[in-house]
Parts: sequence; structure tokens; C-alpha cells
Amino acid sequence: MNELIKVEARAIGGEQVQTVNARDLHAFLGVSKDFSDWIKVQLGEMFAQGIDFEVFPLKGENSTRPRIEYALTLECAKHVAMMSRCAKGKQVRDYFIECERRAKAAPQFAIPQTLPDALRLAADLAEQNRALESKVAEQAPKVEALDRIATAEGSLCIRDAAKTLQHRPVDLKRWLLAHQWVYHRPGHAPLIGYQEKIQAGLLEHKVTTVTRTDGSDKVVEQVRITPKGLTRLASAIRTDLQLAM
Repeated sequence: MNELIKVEARAIGGEQVQTVNARDLHAFLGVSKDFSDWIKVQLGEMFAQGIDFEVFPLKGENSTRPRIEYALTLECAKHVAMMSRCAKGKQVRDYFIECERRAKAAPQFAIPQTLPDALRLAADLAEQNRALESKVAEQAPKVEALDRIATAEGSLCIRDAAKTLQHRPVDLKRWLLAHQWVYHRPGHAPLIGYQEKIQAGLLEHKVTTVTRTDGSDKVVEQVRITPKGLTRLASAIRTDLQLAM
């Protein structure tokens, strides 16, 4: 396969992927528009830095000031090529598809054959490790907080649980009903937890006897969310919100 545009491995979002220099793509497509303006329009709001592309400085031979370069994933580069609406758009798109096919068929761990390749691999691996360490450090307080909650004693009513999860009580109640954690008996009875959620230790029922003003007793039932249930809800609700975005 003839190399139309140079494809090289780079770290984007902490993951080693095949990339294309956007300036090389711009030159191959023969776009007359200035590169800086063109790339900003092409990427727009559709593509995200750290996922679809990465920005990096590159020092030119005749300049002391580095210029800004864009490394595009092949998926991003395919879209940009087709959106450019030029004669070579489909040609370069097919080329990128073939590059992806060959990469998938190639061994996962290629041994560097030259010193520059080995140094680049070492630098990329170090960058991935730093990204992972940063992510772990960022998530550590959240994980520690959830661990403390999961091992805590006692349980919370729906209102207090909603405050802990930073949601409105009415929204949490709707979520619990919609996802079959709780249900209503006919009439105006209090919420009841599904037996499988109780057996799993996510919910519990609290029964309290209160004395009315006339001296008679009244049994009050209340479904409560356990610490284990609270951690499960924190994860489940966050996932639902991400899917809805």
C-alpha cells in the first residue's frame, strides 16, 4: 500500500492510537483555505480534544517559535476528509480505512526496530503511565468516600439519601420507582421496597410504633436506603445521566 499520508502512533487520552498530522491532511487534500482557519472549522464542536485529536507544539526549522499541530485519530481524519468536499476526500478516507484494517491485523506489541522508535515508545508509555496515575489520583477521594459510605452503619430515608446524592428527593423517588427499587401498594400506602433489593442489602424497612393524641398506637412503615444501596445508587444514577447526555 502506497503511503498517501504519514500515519504514526501517538497517545490521545492516555491511549496509544494511530494518528495523522492535520497539516499533512490539509496539504494532501489541496485545500486553499488557510490551515489554521480550516482545521478549527473542521473540528468545530463535533470533535473533542483528548478523544478525537490532540494538540501539540512543533518547532519549525527556520523559526524559534513552535507552531501548533493537530494529531487526528484515523476516525476523526476520515470525517474531516469527507467533510472537506474535495476530489481527494474519498481517496484518503479509503486509505485510512485500509490503515485501520492493517493495524488490527498486525501484532498488538511491535518491537521497535530503531533507537528513535524505541525512544518514542518509551516516551509514549511514560505519558500513558502519567495519565493513568493522574486519573487514579483524581478518583481516589471519590472511591475512598464511597468505601466509607458502603461500610457505614445505619440507613437513610429517601429525603436524606437524595441530599447525600445531591439530587432532589422527588427525582430520586421517581428513579427508584422507574427502576423497580420501590413500589406503591394500592391506595395511599407508603413506599415498599422490592424483596430482591432488600435481600441484596440495598434497602430495608423500618417499622415504628407511634402514639396518637387519643392514646392509640399507630404502626408507621418506612423504606430506607442502606449504605450499600447508596453506593449502588451513586453509580447507577451517574451512568444514567451519562447515557442521557
